[in-house]
Amino acid sequence: MWVPHVSILRRGIRALYSSSVRNCCPLLLLLVALSANAQTTAAPHYVEREIFIPWTQAAPNGLDTLLVYADLPGKHPFVVMTHGSSRKPEEHAEVTPWGFLPQAQWFARRGWVVLVVVRRGYGHSGGEQDGRRAGHCPSTDYQAAAEYAAEDLRVAMDYARSLPNVDPDRAIAVGVSTGGLATVALTANAPRELVAAINFAGGRGSQADHDVCNPDDLVHAYKDFGKHSRVPMLWLYAQNDKFFWPELAQKFDAAFRSQGGNDQFVLAPPIGDDGHSLFRHVDAWSDTVDAFLIAHQLNPLPQPFPEIPPPNVPPPPGLSENGQHAFESYLLLGPHKAFATSPHSFGFSTAQISADDARHKALDNCRHSVRSGEDCVVVSVDNAAVHP
Repeated sequence: MWVPHVSILRRGIRALYSSSVRNCCPLLLLLVALSANAQTTAAPHYVEREIFIPWTQAAPNGLDTLLVYADLPGKHPFVVMTHGSSRKPEEHAEVTPWGFLPQAQWFARRGWVVLVVVRRGYGHSGGEQDGRRAGHCPSTDYQAAAEYAAEDLRVAMDYARSLPNVDPDRAIAVGVSTGGLATVALTANAPRELVAAINFAGGRGSQADHDVCNPDDLVHAYKDFGKHSRVPMLWLYAQNDKFFWPELAQKFDAAFRSQGGNDQFVLAPPIGDDGHSLFRHVDAWSDTVDAFLIAHQLNPLPQPFPEIPPPNVPPPPGLSENGQHAFESYLLLGPHKAFATSPHSFGFSTAQISADDARHKALDNCRHSVRSGEDCVVVSVDNAAVHP
C-alpha cells in the first residue's frame, strides 16, 4: 500500500483543521493514522558501535560488545546475544561481535537495542574462557561451563540497564551453540527483566560430525536447567545439524521439559552443508522468531523498519553477476573485511580481528577458484577501494 509522504500529510491536516470539523473528522482521523504509519515505517538512522563492558573478571579489556539500535526517541527493550565456539581452539581468538551484525540488525529493525557479547577469553575479551570449566573428555562438566558463560550475559544485561535508551524491565537473550546452552543456563537463574530467550542449536562438546563427548552429561545439564527455568523459550535446531543432530536435540528438549522447562522446540528444514549454521541464514528463521515474539507480545513496533540497504559503493570492474551479488553482501557485513578479485574469480572475508587478517583470508578464498596463471588482488578493505 502506498503511504503519503509525512510532510504532505501534515500540510493536508492543517488545511482540513481550518475547514469545517463536522465534515472532515473521518478523513482527518484516517490521515492521522497514515501519518503515524509513515513515521513508523520510514528508515531510521542506525547506531553500530563497538564497546568494551568493564568487568574485573574480564580484565584487562572487559567484554568486547557490539551495540546496535535504531536511533529512535524513548526507551526500548533490549537483546543480549552471544556466539558459539569453534571446534578449532585457535579460532577462539578470532571471534568478533561484528560477526553477528546482520542478526543484530534484524532485531534493531524491530525496535530492540542489541548487545552482541563476546564472552570471556574469546577474541578481544579478557578473562578465562568458559571451555576451561567444561572439563576434559570424557570427564565433562557441561553444566558448570554453561553457568560460567551465563555470568557474561548477566553482566551485559546489568550494563544494558544503565543505557539511556533502554527499557530496563524488558529483555531477551539469544545464544548460538555454546552460547545457546549458556542462554538456557541463564533462564534457570533468570534476571528479573528476562522475559524470553532463544536457543539456536545449543550444546557443547562436539568433537566431529555426529560425535559429542559424553552426551549423557549434556542431557543431564539440560534436565537440571529445566528444574528452575520458567522463562518462555524458543529452541531452533536444523534437521541437518552435524553438531547436535535431531535425535540428540530432541533428547535435550525432553530432558528440559521433564522438569518443567518452558520451551517451544522447532526442527527447522535442512540448510547448507551443515544446519549448525542456521543462525547465519536470517531468512531461514525470521518468520519463526517473529511469530514467537508476537505470540508473547514482544514486538516493540507494529511492523519492522525496511531492510537496511547496502552503502552506495560501486563494485570493482569486471565482476560477474554472481560477483556483483557477492560484493553487495560484502558491503552489508561487518568489519574488518576485504574483497579480492582475479580476472575470473573473487573471494571475500568479513568480521575479522584485523584488516590484515581480512586481506589474507579474502586472498585465500579468491585463490580457491582461480584459473592457472591468474593471481588475486585485494580491491576493497572495509568498503574502501584499494588501488594497486
